[in-house]
Amino acid sequence: MSDVRDLVIIGSGPAGLTAAIYAARANLRPLVIEGELSSTGDQPGGQLMLTTEVENYPGFVEGIMGPELMGNFRGQAARFGAEFLTEKVTRVDFSERPFHIEVGDVELKARAVIVSTGAKAKMLGLDNELALIGHGVSTCATCDGFFFKGETIAVAGGGDSALEEATFLTKFATKVYVIHRRDELRASKIMQERAFKNDKIEFVWDSVPVELLGGTMLEGVKIRNVKTDEETVLEIAGLFVAIGHVPNTSLFEGQLDMDENGYLVTTTGSRTNVEGVFAAGDVADHVYRQAITAAGTGCMAAIDSERWIGHQKHEAEILGTPTEW
Repeated sequence: MSDVRDLVIIGSGPAGLTAAIYAARANLRPLVIEGELSSTGDQPGGQLMLTTEVENYPGFVEGIMGPELMGNFRGQAARFGAEFLTEKVTRVDFSERPFHIEVGDVELKARAVIVSTGAKAKMLGLDNELALIGHGVSTCATCDGFFFKGETIAVAGGGDSALEEATFLTKFATKVYVIHRRDELRASKIMQERAFKNDKIEFVWDSVPVELLGGTMLEGVKIRNVKTDEETVLEIAGLFVAIGHVPNTSLFEGQLDMDENGYLVTTTGSRTNVEGVFAAGDVADHVYRQAITAAGTGCMAAIDSERWIGHQKHEAEILGTPTEW
């Protein structure tokens, strides 16, 4: 693996695997460094590996399980010749070309790189939280709200995202608790006004979830008042955690431009500030965060990288420069 690759894709969620499909079909011999399973829930395939049924991805009338969908993505990329390395990138150097990517003790070289490392939702840190994702616990109202028709559910958080999720969920649920650790919200005034006017939303102030109740399915949440230490139980069928997301960009600090929240900044499609490095998916998207939009930007990144590599090879032939560049 010491030769210079045309393209290395870091990340294997919908964005990375879609990029791999397009790049492999363009004969770029992409290597997908898909990550590895960790105790924090990170694993090859991204966040969809932690979901159960996906009903909003086009083409699956009856829905499809998240892991099955990602397995299909991966199999399709492999069919066209994409290669996979099931390890975690430990260091990158984008200061010179070819780019250097370290995976443990192995150093890879690439003419172009697509960063599709995604983002992860901030979790509450409760014991059985990860086990109940897809079984009553969710981080995406758009994805899972439909499953809670006629139910009583709750949203944990107090920012714009939390109130947006709570308002959206009132389309399905009969009642939505908003659990917030303070006695005032961080959300914008307009979002607060909408939530306060919604009869289906009830605020639970000065409170934090301390225990998720139920076995294989969520049955309720125990909350503690931070001022009185009193504990009560809310009987709910679903809990939506909306306390923010963290893009997986620490690996690229000091090399790629990021916004104030750590998301990669792209211009003209999927291009980053480093020529030859492209970004796709939730690592550069703090607005939509959907599998379908991630896949779309993965396609964009593959096409952008293919065209960029082709242009660079053409220039190298004209100038007679080494093919490594």
